[in-house]
Amino acid sequence: MTRQIKVFLIRHGETVDNVAQVYAGSRDSELTNHGYQQATKLGLHFKALDLSFTHIFSSHLQRAAKTAGLIRDAQATAVAEPDSASEVPDVVQLPTLMEQDFGYYEGKKFHERAADSKLTGKEHHRQEHKDTAGFVDVESKDSLAQRADTFLDGHLLPLLEESISSTNYVVAVVSHGIMLSNLWKRLLLRLPPKSVAFSPKLVVTERNSLEHLGGWSNTGYLGLHMTRVEAPGNPSRGSKGNTGVTVANLPPSHGQKKPSSSTDGPSQDIPDTSTQSAEVPTPLSPCKVAYGWTTVIQTINGKDHLLGLKRTGGGVGSSRHDSSQKNIESFFKRGKMV
Repeated sequence: MTRQIKVFLIRHGETVDNVAQVYAGSRDSELTNHGYQQATKLGLHFKALDLSFTHIFSSHLQRAAKTAGLIRDAQATAVAEPDSASEVPDVVQLPTLMEQDFGYYEGKKFHERAADSKLTGKEHHRQEHKDTAGFVDVESKDSLAQRADTFLDGHLLPLLEESISSTNYVVAVVSHGIMLSNLWKRLLLRLPPKSVAFSPKLVVTERNSLEHLGGWSNTGYLGLHMTRVEAPGNPSRGSKGNTGVTVANLPPSHGQKKPSSSTDGPSQDIPDTSTQSAEVPTPLSPCKVAYGWTTVIQTINGKDHLLGLKRTGGGVGSSRHDSSQKNIESFFKRGKMV
């Protein structure tokens, strides 16, 4: 028996704070008109690929929730068509999927790196202001990891644990750039050593570890195809109840290659296809390992859906999207008909 699960880790559409270049973690920044179009295009793209999501999870912040909603709307339109037997799942909004809380920096402009400093702009600014009254520090890496673990163990891993299922799940997780990077790193902890490969169709340019696949563009996505082949009477290693998932402590030597140091720039190196596993962070606590499952990375920062999409001029595209207003495309189409 072969089980398959497709997972898409998706970043939200463009927001007004993205355009303004200010920190927005816990801040509930709204989609721009362009961001709304990006998310709409993504939903139509998934529909064209004939993907029917069985689960849609999102951050509770509106930029992610609305992006997830537009993905769902595209699927709902497909389901409404004749001869469709699919069901449309509700979007499950989870605070655990929200972006890193930037504390004191929420709503403030990005800080540039000082020319004579090895610190990032944010780190340099922190050193100067950490003793300021009312200063609240940025959410820690451990806190981010714990939130990622909570989501994975509470929502994704249970889908892998099912011992008897003829359903091939398709899962969308709509979140934020930094949180998505943490989700991927924590998911790697739960995948067996040397069980992750790259699709031959991926064009990779430089050697790096699996841990650092690069940044997420607005509505960019990481596409994963997970498979487990179970021979009758031959349970997967370490499985309990023949689920293929067991609790284990993974040593730091889980992978082959030490990842390069990360930066706070917009993108990171893409790994070479010869890299089959990564040295991942030491787990905060014993975690479940999906023995028997293999994962193929099909898409990195997928954004084919954005080809041909142009920002509406005159500042309209960068303005806050107002759902009470007419759809921009509908407005211009109607104008042409007159």
